Amino acid sequence: MTIMLPRQLEASVEDFIARLKRRQVVGSYEVAKETAVILRQVVSTTRWRDVDTLLETITDVGSRLASAQPKELAVGNIVRRVLKVIREVARGELEHNLLDALDEQSFSNDDESDNDDAEDDDDESDEDDQEAADASLKPTKAAPTSTLLSSNTSSNVGSVSGTDRAALATQSTMFHLLADAKGPVQHTAEPPSVYNLKPLIIQEINEEIIAELESVYKGIADQASDYIHANEVIMTIGKSRTVEDFLVRAAKTRKFQVIVAETSPTYQGHDMAAALSAAGIDTTVMVDSAIFAAMPRVNKVVLGAHAVLANGGLVAVTGSHLIAAAAKHHSTPVLVCTALYKLSPLFAYDVDTFNITVAPNAIMDFQQGAIIDKVTLSNPYYDYVAPELVSLFVHNLGSAPPTYVYRLINDNYDPEDTTL
Repeated sequence: MTIMLPRQLEASVEDFIARLKRRQVVGSYEVAKETAVILRQVVSTTRWRDVDTLLETITDVGSRLASAQPKELAVGNIVRRVLKVIREVARGELEHNLLDALDEQSFSNDDESDNDDAEDDDDESDEDDQEAADASLKPTKAAPTSTLLSSNTSSNVGSVSGTDRAALATQSTMFHLLADAKGPVQHTAEPPSVYNLKPLIIQEINEEIIAELESVYKGIADQASDYIHANEVIMTIGKSRTVEDFLVRAAKTRKFQVIVAETSPTYQGHDMAAALSAAGIDTTVMVDSAIFAAMPRVNKVVLGAHAVLANGGLVAVTGSHLIAAAAKHHSTPVLVCTALYKLSPLFAYDVDTFNITVAPNAIMDFQQGAIIDKVTLSNPYYDYVAPELVSLFVHNLGSAPPTYVYRLINDNYDPEDTTL
């Protein structure tokens, strides 16, 4: 079912989809932030009467964004986070309304019981006064028992059969009407209003998703001193802002050396080495073919991640599998710096499932036509690193081994949203 969006919002969605297809938006952080902003606009500008309609709208828009660039797993991750936030807000608001209804019902029941007790006390006091009056008016000489019984009975019957009987009937009838009117409140509560849910959902998206995206680098970098020690040799590969901030923060209190693989053919390692050297870190650049030979000197390997899968494996820049396998062979610990929004509930049933291949002109120039016609070139952009090659994930809220990733996924996503 296609959901009709406002014209301006539809234009924003189509523009983002076009830029995703042309890969004009690259990187998990930029993709995740723009996705969160668009989904916040969907919540605020679309018309919906209940939570189910909103969930259907978010799912429809999210599936469109995810299908535009299936390799950017951050799109689907943010969509799932937003869906979980909507469900939690709706469930919490419904429970809040139910508790309020139960409190009002118990309060009304207490008032009715107090009124009933007061009426019983009044009736007992009236009977005591009537008996005292009858005793004071008793004649000096003993009257026949039948005469007294008939007079008392006639007076009592007259008092009940008069105006009091009609009033009592009216009160009992109104009591039943009120009881019937208040009956359904005991079992059901009215669904939360859209006007109450919309600002709450927008606030949660701002605080739990967008604000978290803006602070992920700081949250990971603050833990650097716990894992990087003095006089260590650290090896990394590629250009990752998360790893860069992690190492720069550790360099403020520790002195260590970093070896950066150049990451051919993109040569992102050159930019990484320049940034670390500008921060005062002793940095060395080496070719990718020397990774295995230099690994015995290395104390730790620090990698970035494009995405973390449900089995604890990760998708990272090409060459990451080579460096992780060499570290496994030399029993060198491998730390992966990643944010929680990169966790994906999907599995890699094939190592190339989430990989992409880019133009091979960086490896071999198209002008060498005679050779190109005789060979097949493949230039993968990512590598899949198996969970058994990873020692620890350092995320913005702490750290966890690969075997604990499933718990983090359950905490961040709803099982109903695994497939968009």
